[in-house]
Amino acid sequence: MLIFPAIDLYDGKAVRLYKGDYSQMTVYSENPSELAEAFRAAGATHMHLVDLEGAKTGETPNLETIRRIRAAVPLFIEVGGGIRSMDIAARCLDAGIDRVILGTAAVTDPTFLRAAVSKYGEKISVGVDIRDGKVAIRGWTEKSAFDAFDFCRELQKIGVRTIICTDVSKDGAMQGTNRALYGELSKALNLDIIASGGVSTLEDIKALRALNLCGAIIGKAYYTGAIDLREAIGAAT
Repeated sequence: MLIFPAIDLYDGKAVRLYKGDYSQMTVYSENPSELAEAFRAAGATHMHLVDLEGAKTGETPNLETIRRIRAAVPLFIEVGGGIRSMDIAARCLDAGIDRVILGTAAVTDPTFLRAAVSKYGEKISVGVDIRDGKVAIRGWTEKSAFDAFDFCRELQKIGVRTIICTDVSKDGAMQGTNRALYGELSKALNLDIIASGGVSTLEDIKALRALNLCGAIIGKAYYTGAIDLREAIGAAT
């Protein structure tokens, strides 16, 4: 299983939210590129970036910061947040990003989703953010009418290969990940599933690995020192 240390970007800084609440934001670094280098030094091969401003607005205010991170490290980088058009997807991929994550647009604009998958194939993934069993959109600020499992099955039919699944209620809470949810998703779907939200201990990582997930994202647990990244990578392999 792959470990994806995460950087959430806001105003060019690395931050974390508590349960997706923009009013409960902690700044962890003024220089995200240095964080990316620390990931590489700890043995990471992959990383996860989210433009939190883009997730709300559909713009790419942190694209220059993302380019600097791309130039700083040779890691596999996936990026999400505000990718709601072919133009923005192309800009991210042209900047050297390995995979982009569609979130809100995958729910609200199925024509765009199908076009992106048709053109870019496995370079397109979908973030399935779950709140109370429904898919959350627009930076987790709204709940859609889509049942999360039904939505994932539809993604599978379209040809999406990878989903990044977040239990919003667990994100940043340091209360453990939703193992039951990921177990159900793994059994129900033929997709590469990356778990996100509440991965707080090495036991979480070992449990997710046992579910045959593709990967796990580590955010707040890294920044607070609850998880040592090198140890996490070891526990995942």
